[in-house]
Amino acid sequence: MLKVKNLEKIFYKGTPNENVAIDKIDLTVNEGDFITIVGSNGAGKSTLLNSIAGVFPVENGSVILDNENITKKSEYKCAQKIGRVFQNPLAGTSPEMTIEENLSLAISKSRNLSLRWGLSKHKREIMRKHLEKIDLGLEKRLTTKVKLLSGGQRQALTLLMATVANPRLLLLDEHTAALDPATAIKIKNLTVELVNENNITTLMITHNMEDAIKMGNRLIMMDGGQIIYDIKAEEKKDLTIEKLLKMFEIKHGGQFNNDRMLLSV
Repeated sequence: MLKVKNLEKIFYKGTPNENVAIDKIDLTVNEGDFITIVGSNGAGKSTLLNSIAGVFPVENGSVILDNENITKKSEYKCAQKIGRVFQNPLAGTSPEMTIEENLSLAISKSRNLSLRWGLSKHKREIMRKHLEKIDLGLEKRLTTKVKLLSGGQRQALTLLMATVANPRLLLLDEHTAALDPATAIKIKNLTVELVNENNITTLMITHNMEDAIKMGNRLIMMDGGQIIYDIKAEEKKDLTIEKLLKMFEIKHGGQFNNDRMLLSV
């Protein structure tokens, strides 16, 4: 489904600040996989997702999605098959447009249609049914501008927009980190529901180690731009936070020192 081969991304190449963010990574993602990704700051997690999504060019390697080489495709072309949700609730939506206009554009994007919303009574009914799943009352506010929504409401809408047209791949970059605890739980539950309901292949970065273990069928740990562990379903069932930290210490040769992740334990 997704194959990342020998991928390498270097920032500030040839300068004193050269940084190998992705160090010759190989990764095979199967249809329907829900992979959680953990690692310390600077491990390369977000850079990996950005490289897959076509945000910037890579030095070496390839990204193959559904047997198509998308390594050199621009971000907007990759977006026809890839849905994304970011940490910042302000990203992923158009604040000056209404809820229904944002949703309509999300639907049109995957079908390679022009950027028009073409709203109709039938389409609005479909949108209301989708929004009812969020359980935040947004189905009654279709004509409300997105800039008037709370952070949690915007993030829920962004998640729905990213999944409503069944993307081939969903990339979640700490999409609950900026939310209050109660809203974060709601968004995580909604994530699992939407991913399972539509069988969407998903890569999710998180600093919450408990979420990383409980959610999904695979867990990847990154360090220094490399994947140091790829824990499959059977092994993941018996995984605990203590075991995960110990695995890192054994592989890394030292203690895990990411405050954000340790505080989430």
